[in-house]
Amino acid sequence: MAIARFFFVIVLSLLCSPAWAGGPASLVDGGQARVTAVVDGDTVVLDDDRQVRLVGIQAPKLPLGRPNFAAWPLGEEAKAALADMILNRDVHVHLAATAQDRHGRVLAHLTRVEDGLWLQGEMLTRGLARVYTFPDNRALAAELLSFERQARGDARGMWSLPYYALRNVDNVRFDEGTFQIIEGRVQDTAKIKKRIYLNFGADWRSDFTIKVNVRNERLFEDAGIDLVALKGQRVRVRGWLKSQNGPMIELDHPERLELLDVNAMR
Repeated sequence: MAIARFFFVIVLSLLCSPAWAGGPASLVDGGQARVTAVVDGDTVVLDDDRQVRLVGIQAPKLPLGRPNFAAWPLGEEAKAALADMILNRDVHVHLAATAQDRHGRVLAHLTRVEDGLWLQGEMLTRGLARVYTFPDNRALAAELLSFERQARGDARGMWSLPYYALRNVDNVRFDEGTFQIIEGRVQDTAKIKKRIYLNFGADWRSDFTIKVNVRNERLFEDAGIDLVALKGQRVRVRGWLKSQNGPMIELDHPERLELLDVNAMR
């Protein structure tokens, strides 16, 4: 048993190493360039005029010219940390599956040419970003989540602040309109017409709920998640919280749902 624990610790440390480079190398090669400007904690400008959004993470947001937008805590610190790591240095661009967003930014993972440092992994490791996936850009989510879990367990960066603390299903009502990570035990599930509901309280009209369109059910099945069978299971979900019969998060891909009972060792 002691030997098994030893090897588990070694494997976990490798997964959480900021310089672990196994992931981005598997993506489409987007070439090399020099970073000439850092916009915020997850966006940079290259010397070939590409603006790159570091896909897979969400750093604390800055106003960036938006009126009446309050900077999120650690927004300036995240920008400064990213600039310290890569401003005026060469990076390798690893393109995401969907390689451009609606704003024309390139969506990619970045590694530092000089030593292979994976910038997404490093920002997560420092607690200066959260994992932020989309249905068309889900690659490397497991690796990114391992970085985030380590930083959260060590209370680094944003994980030391109440603003970013994990919510439970009973204290999210006043967080509507924000991006949150929420933990709780599924009290009941229901498949009604074109929707699947995971309910976390006795009253679905007012308690926290997860909603999934049945057209996305196959993605969860492919990931080994039977949504309707999750009754009684503890889960961690992330997403933008909205109001619909109480606080609700709508999921469209499985990487935003972690099964805590299954992943207890993680």
